[in-house]
Amino acid sequence: LGLNELREYDVKAALVEPRQVSYGQAVDWICQGMAPLGEAYVTDMRAGLTTERWVDYAENDGKRQGAYSNGGGRVKPFIFMTWNGTMNSYSTLAHEIGHSMHSLLSMREHPYSVPRYTLFHAEVASNFDQAMVRAHLLKQARESGDTTFEVQIIEEALSNFHRYFFIMPTLAAFELEAYRRVEAGGTLSAPDLNTLTADLLAQGYGDGVTMDRERSGSLWAQFSTHLYANFYAYQYATGISAAHQLLETFAGDPDAARENYLRFLRSGGRLDPIDALREAGVDMLSPAPVQATFRTLEGYVARLEELLAARR
Repeated sequence: LGLNELREYDVKAALVEPRQVSYGQAVDWICQGMAPLGEAYVTDMRAGLTTERWVDYAENDGKRQGAYSNGGGRVKPFIFMTWNGTMNSYSTLAHEIGHSMHSLLSMREHPYSVPRYTLFHAEVASNFDQAMVRAHLLKQARESGDTTFEVQIIEEALSNFHRYFFIMPTLAAFELEAYRRVEAGGTLSAPDLNTLTADLLAQGYGDGVTMDRERSGSLWAQFSTHLYANFYAYQYATGISAAHQLLETFAGDPDAARENYLRFLRSGGRLDPIDALREAGVDMLSPAPVQATFRTLEGYVARLEELLAARR
């Protein structure tokens, strides 16, 4: 960006002219990217995204912000979001359809009496779809020599990592400290929570970012569900970590990796998430998943630097 001083909001600035993405284009990208999971998975997914109308994506008066996938029992999954034609919209759709396909495969495999999968399970599936489709698009962009598109894909990736691999763990630390204060007999006030949030963000950003503490400290108040559901925020960090280690397994033996991952999706809530992921080849009690995710992040940063240097 050529800035002498980097502010938090600067990380959201586009490095190249943003491209408009139609809903139909995003559906094609996602279906092509998820092809390694097999024809049956892609057929069900494409139908859900199109003819079966799982997705409420149109802008509408009074429609709230945010996005989520919901469904249960024998009811097909539904996705709520608002399409604005950006790379972020495509990424959100990839994330939410990961949830929906998880619900569909789990529902088909188990009677209603089997518990639903946990949030820990859930954020693996959503992040995995984003990671796999992103890898496909990056390969496509590099093969075609479309460096502008490649920059846009990496920007989407880094935005996703910033939210799930930095902001969400920071919110988890905030949540833990808030509980500790209450359990010690203390009280919570908005100014205290603002200060706590700003301190945690400053610890994460270090000297690389100039913060507006009053503005940044209100981050905790911008999240609703995420801070009222059993350390939900933390499970985005575990989800993105498991997802990227799972994606690495496809580079070795894709057939075995596919069967392992589909078995994880079908397991629903039958197994504890740690056990279900261990069966799929990911040990969440080891540092390996986090290390795999940092490797991916490091690769994005290095490639982005190459691309930007070439454009100067």
